[in-house]
Amino acid sequence: LHEDNGILTAGAGASFNEVLKYIVPKGFFLPVSPGTRNVTVGGAIASDVHGKNHHVDGSFGNHVLEIKLIDGLGNLKILTPDNKDQILSEQFWSTIGGMGLTGVIIEARFKLIKIESSLISVDTSRYEDLESLMDAMLVADKKYRYSVAWVDSLHPKSRGVLTCGDHAKSDELENSINKLHYDPKSLTSTPSFLPNGLLNKLTVRLFNETWYRKAPQKKEKELQSIAQFFHPLDGVKDWNKIYGPKGFVQYQFAIPDESSYLISKTLQILKEINAPSFLTVLKRLGKSNLGYLSFPMSGWTLAIDIPSSNPNLKNTLNSLDKLIAKENGRIYLSKDSRQTSKMFLKTYKKF
Repeated sequence: LHEDNGILTAGAGASFNEVLKYIVPKGFFLPVSPGTRNVTVGGAIASDVHGKNHHVDGSFGNHVLEIKLIDGLGNLKILTPDNKDQILSEQFWSTIGGMGLTGVIIEARFKLIKIESSLISVDTSRYEDLESLMDAMLVADKKYRYSVAWVDSLHPKSRGVLTCGDHAKSDELENSINKLHYDPKSLTSTPSFLPNGLLNKLTVRLFNETWYRKAPQKKEKELQSIAQFFHPLDGVKDWNKIYGPKGFVQYQFAIPDESSYLISKTLQILKEINAPSFLTVLKRLGKSNLGYLSFPMSGWTLAIDIPSSNPNLKNTLNSLDKLIAKENGRIYLSKDSRQTSKMFLKTYKKF
């Protein structure tokens, strides 16, 4: 770590959790943090991960200065975004979001964010319908570095909770607080009312009602830890077991602003096939970078966890794919296991 300019060199196999343990006590934070701390540096580059701050800071690839990579012929290459050799520059942007297609990443150098504390100052607000929630998110774009919304997928009006935040300044904290502390722990276990993956409309409705009611109508400047704000699911032990032995599909897509109607349409279609989801997350996205297969685009991204056991799921998602392609959207490759090659080629036009 070069503390004078906030640039870190890390092995591709280092997890974000390991990186955070090293950099937070020194007063730095990751430029982009996805929903889990268990991704690796190499994986973050290959997926060009995005976070709650994409509308401000872009995706992880925007902050990478150098990639060391071994290509398919065994050659070691050093790739930079602005290399005078155009081919090497193109290979850099092919690797950002490139899903490992260009070779094996060995090491990377990237910029960090300087922080005064490891706590996040969080504002939370509830909205009784999807339209007012999305309107509030557009306003939040200009006010906050981080923002994310949880949507009640079973509610008739798709109500939701908006959570926004910024790194807390040193003068916002009590003197007794350890201002640069990072020690994530499992916070809780899988909810006891979901034994053996008993996930259905009744149990999801119960969970969603509890989640919505526990969120304050409006709360400002609540101090949360990095783990609480950025990686809440990492704190729930064995959360994936909720979905039962068949597991789940996470359906995540991005669409431009002018196609925002697809958010409510998708939620409605999934309601109609009785596909309950208690993890439905809506985020704002800023401008794309130069990565040929990078996922984020200016607009919206919706991520929904759906039990794989639903008999109507395959045909429904195939139909949604067509709608997303028609509206110039695309599906996140890192979370996809089912889109067709035709859909991929139609939506990732720089492939």
